[in-house]
Amino acid sequence: MTSFTPHFVPPARLKAWLHDGAEIAVFDVREHGQYGEAHLFYGVTLPYSRLELDILRLAPRRNARVVVYDTDESVAVLAAQRLAALGYTDVYVLEGGTDAWRQAGFTLFAGVNVPSKTFGELVEMAYHTPRVTARELAAMRERGDNVVILDGRPVNEYLKMTIPSSICCPNGELGYRIRDLVPDTTTPIVVNCAGRTRSIIGAQTLINLGIPNPVMALENGTQGWYLEDLPLEHGSTRRYPDTVTPSSVASMREASNALAERFGVPEVDAATFAQWAEDTSRTLFLCDVRTPEEFAAGTLPGAQHTPGGQLIQATDQYVGVRHARVVLFDNDGVRAPIVASWLRQLGHDAYVLRDGLASGASLAEPVPGVVATLPEVDVATLASGLANGDVTVIDVRPSMSFRRGHVPGAQWAIRPRPTSLPAGRDVVVIADERGVAELFVADWRRAHAQDSRTFSWLAGGFNAWSAAGQPVEASPESPPDAECIDYLFFVHDRHDGNKAAARQYLAWETGLLAQLDEQERGAFRVGDAAATK
Repeated sequence: MTSFTPHFVPPARLKAWLHDGAEIAVFDVREHGQYGEAHLFYGVTLPYSRLELDILRLAPRRNARVVVYDTDESVAVLAAQRLAALGYTDVYVLEGGTDAWRQAGFTLFAGVNVPSKTFGELVEMAYHTPRVTARELAAMRERGDNVVILDGRPVNEYLKMTIPSSICCPNGELGYRIRDLVPDTTTPIVVNCAGRTRSIIGAQTLINLGIPNPVMALENGTQGWYLEDLPLEHGSTRRYPDTVTPSSVASMREASNALAERFGVPEVDAATFAQWAEDTSRTLFLCDVRTPEEFAAGTLPGAQHTPGGQLIQATDQYVGVRHARVVLFDNDGVRAPIVASWLRQLGHDAYVLRDGLASGASLAEPVPGVVATLPEVDVATLASGLANGDVTVIDVRPSMSFRRGHVPGAQWAIRPRPTSLPAGRDVVVIADERGVAELFVADWRRAHAQDSRTFSWLAGGFNAWSAAGQPVEASPESPPDAECIDYLFFVHDRHDGNKAAARQYLAWETGLLAQLDEQERGAFRVGDAAATK
């Protein structure tokens, strides 16, 4: 195997790189729980356990400037080695990791989606977004006031809990569907989410579009409602209608175009997009902001699904390269300009694709970073091997999934911390995604070149084992918390009855602005300043 020598970048130089205006991708390659405890403001989570599965989506240009980091360099060096093997040519490791970053006087941030969460607080401050408290909204409902409550989260989050009588309409759909949801122009509209960001962005979206109705954000969302001992609804299926009337689309397209003009959102045609796609000096993302159902029915080649509200709420889950070109599209001329207006205020180089879905634009699909090599075994074969004592089962699913249920006798493991294996036995790996199993085994083989045992993957994973009626074992305390590096314990139970956790989360969210330095805050262009970008 060719020797690999990583390139290191000291904290002060990385800090300068982050604000030099050139493209850069900064990836935290620790597992999700470690990341959420303390990370760089611009650090994008890219767990080593999934590195090759996600890197080409987050940083598709292999000659982009990439920096990886962890706490102390140990995993980051491994990650840099794997990226080099994939053909990335400009990869650096943060010297000394997060420990050195803090020692250099730079701030580390807890939580996830921190730039987007911070942006929500800046938006409320800049626009003075109207808000209503949980008690005030409850009083309006008790009086029988004519008010429409719109929950700006995706359907899967809405199902868990929401404000009674609310209607699910994810933020990315608000501008497109608002006139069908609220036909008159006088009914007050309240937008809520689970906390703050999407409530603020959803309400301000409608205000920016010029909706004449009184519009307010529910202060602190469902958590604020719960903290006032008000009852939440669970399992509600109220949602936006599937179709939008043509007259509504026409009026909202006009409002959306005016919004795009206000914030200087540029259009790009298919011919220019094709030129950008061939430009090896710039990273290009093609983002479909429509609903999951629309995306599944057909999209443009090379596009990733980035539902509009979530793209604003969690931009770093979709766009891993700062200062890249981000091109958005829809099929209606309403949704993409709205989302682009927010991304430009977030500091991104965002564009709208002219003619959207009908443009004929395409982007080359990246070559997969993981090749399937593991043979498959079925449930019956695994059960027989266990009965005969011939196999060891390694479970690389999330630690909390393992705790809830696993094959009896299975060992939990994760790629950066591989477990020891009994000598001689073949191994069956259980994973929710085959690629995660492939990466785990590939690392094991590199570290144990003389080990000739056979590794296999259980076809269908744990779900197949359980569905076949095979025995299942739970272990609520195993692996112990300290080993669950993939799980973020930070206020994890704020939606499950823990009021102290809910208060801590809201305090974290409102406290983000105070943690920013001048350069981090200056990268946002909230308000009409976005038009001058």
